[in-house]
Amino acid sequence: MSFLPIDSIKEQFNQLIKHHHIVVEAETGSGKSTRLPLWASQFGRVLVVEPRRIACTSLASYIAQQEGSKLGESIGYAIKLDGQYSDDTQVLFVTPGVALRWFSENRLSDFDIVLIDEYHERRWDMDLLVAMLKENASHRLVITSATIEGEKLAKYVKAKRLVASGRLHHVVVSYRAADSHYLPDGRGLDKRVVDVVRTELATCDGDILVFLPGRKEISMCAQMLVAIDGVDVVQLHASVSDRERERALTPSVQQKIVLATNVAETSLTIANISLVIDSGLERRTSQRNGRTVLSLTAISKASANQRAGRAGRVMDGQCIRMYGQHAALAAVTPPELLRGELTEAMLASACCGFHLDQLAFLELLPEKSIQQAKKTLTVMRAIDREGIATEHGEILYPLAIDVLYADLLTRMPTRALQEAMIDLAAGLSVAGYLYKLPTSEEKLKHLADWLPASCDVELIIRLVRGEQCQALDVDHQALFEAQAMARQIRKLFHLPELEVASRFDRKSFFTAVVDTHPELLYVRREKRRQMLANGYVEISPARNSLFNDEAEAAIVFDQHSTPGRGVKQTLNLGTIMFPCSLSYLSELSIGDWVQGETVVEDGVLYSQLALTYAGRIICRKLVVPEGNLVLKPIIEAVVAETFLSGFARQRSEEITHWRLYVELGLDAFCQQHNDLSFEQWFTKQLVDLGISDADELELFQAEDFLFEGIPYWQYEEFASTYPLILNLGDLQLTVEYHAAQKRVYVIYKNGLRRGDPKRWELPRWQGWRIQYKKGSRIVDVR
Repeated sequence: MSFLPIDSIKEQFNQLIKHHHIVVEAETGSGKSTRLPLWASQFGRVLVVEPRRIACTSLASYIAQQEGSKLGESIGYAIKLDGQYSDDTQVLFVTPGVALRWFSENRLSDFDIVLIDEYHERRWDMDLLVAMLKENASHRLVITSATIEGEKLAKYVKAKRLVASGRLHHVVVSYRAADSHYLPDGRGLDKRVVDVVRTELATCDGDILVFLPGRKEISMCAQMLVAIDGVDVVQLHASVSDRERERALTPSVQQKIVLATNVAETSLTIANISLVIDSGLERRTSQRNGRTVLSLTAISKASANQRAGRAGRVMDGQCIRMYGQHAALAAVTPPELLRGELTEAMLASACCGFHLDQLAFLELLPEKSIQQAKKTLTVMRAIDREGIATEHGEILYPLAIDVLYADLLTRMPTRALQEAMIDLAAGLSVAGYLYKLPTSEEKLKHLADWLPASCDVELIIRLVRGEQCQALDVDHQALFEAQAMARQIRKLFHLPELEVASRFDRKSFFTAVVDTHPELLYVRREKRRQMLANGYVEISPARNSLFNDEAEAAIVFDQHSTPGRGVKQTLNLGTIMFPCSLSYLSELSIGDWVQGETVVEDGVLYSQLALTYAGRIICRKLVVPEGNLVLKPIIEAVVAETFLSGFARQRSEEITHWRLYVELGLDAFCQQHNDLSFEQWFTKQLVDLGISDADELELFQAEDFLFEGIPYWQYEEFASTYPLILNLGDLQLTVEYHAAQKRVYVIYKNGLRRGDPKRWELPRWQGWRIQYKKGSRIVDVR
């Protein structure tokens, strides 16, 4: 077996693991992912946690081959929907999701050693797993990292630190930027990358690995590179097929160009790579205005070093960075627990018997994110008020799908609707997209004929159920994975096979979803029709959604947020939408009925009611006012002075003066007035007295409705000091007081005077700044 840099610490490792946790620092290409699991297996059964499925399957296959054993015997793997292992497997590679679910079942009691590989990626599930293993204190921990501060990590888990210096082959790094401080930039990236590839191909002896931020950029570059003769262009990302992955990882007769996301940064050895071209970009989640957004971001210095190391795994190599040598990159990638929502992490920890906010992490978790996760899971009834997982939460967690979809499918009222939700959730849970929408008119027409409802949800369900549409560009690998997941969940809930799926009613589906999660319902804005709202958030339909201009409302099952133009702006895009008619909302009275004007028809008094949702009027109706609906017409009549002439005006002035009295801190018994209005105050008086008919007001006088605000012996002097109306002969003014700013606005009401009021004409108002407003003009009064 050939020597690798990690071999220099083998003896120390074998001595320390008997009595200590170990943190191993080693550069990419040092051999830590292949050597350490075998060393550790001499001391017990080993669970190796890898951040990605590709790494799990590839490492397990490679080590099994090197050991001369059959995959699944002494060396195995377990990932979502797939696995090759037995109870006798000594070294088992798993993804963090699998490790967490097994921890919830028996706290990983089947294993003696847990090896957390590539910890520096700081995924939320790996951070959570380490925190719980640390708290549980039943396993020997080995944590590997290429970049994270080893001393800090070793102190955190009370471990011994080992450092394996150097890599096997030398890598020369160069930069392609007009300025040494030039940051990674996505503009024109595909053309710039292709130009570098064409230039370097002639002198490159081995294969080329290009790091790009996502599938979109990979696809664009691939289309431009396939025209080069004698070169094999291969894509490598989370959702490629097994065949495509094998093409990327194994040697080729032709020179090969591998276009990859950051899945190729760690653990994987791609044969014969001598040149790495690094865009310096990745797509990363972050918190923005209380939402988790996915944005194009410059990588950290740590990731840049990881990427460069790919060129030095099997031979001396070169790394070309598409940015400046002195670009201001962050030292390390921020932990995912600090960048996104904590709902999944909190449910996982609760189902494992821990409170997320009581676990010790390397960094403190954001309190706001913790509280939001608690609120979300409590509303779902997945955890109780003490933060302990409920029976419902225990059902949701193992489903390996988004908590929202898990909650929805378990609450569907019929088997047919539950089947529909399972198939939709499966389609939404695979990496990437199941399909690409067509762009040609002919194919769009064919799709419209095949799917008249223009519904993303129905499209996904039909694809998962095996229906085909020639107009769509379907990702068959992703579809295969979605169908496998749908079959697995259907079996768990004892539902029919996918091939004999039940038909479902669209209106019943709408009702069931909105009853469970009303916040998913959005209605189109009447003026800004490109936007939809749910009363909390605005979204715009994404380009890859079928939602059309005629639809007025939709359930939005999936959306993503991107940074907007401003520093604080966030653009929310709805990607998977279920269009519905406004009649669905009116029939189910979804929204709030708001009382409007009082009208008289054929001598009968009616109140106009409007059903409103997210600021939009859904429908209107006239009703004969009863109960509290009677109060609004009575109050309107009093304000119009049909009854109790002058009463509304006088009490309104008293209330306005009292609000100023409170703001000035003069009320010993009240510190907040809560913007009390005459209408609010008088409504309470009518309710307290049981008045429900305007005719009953004739039995009362104004003195029967006293406002207990400023004490009566102080009111006259206070009203004189702070008048609300001023008559200056040829100029009538209203007055507004802003106590917090000690500012008075005297506002033009009417009058013939052209000039501004003079200071001597106005009350003393000592210590206040006085300004005169007429239209949009505001000037100081001196």
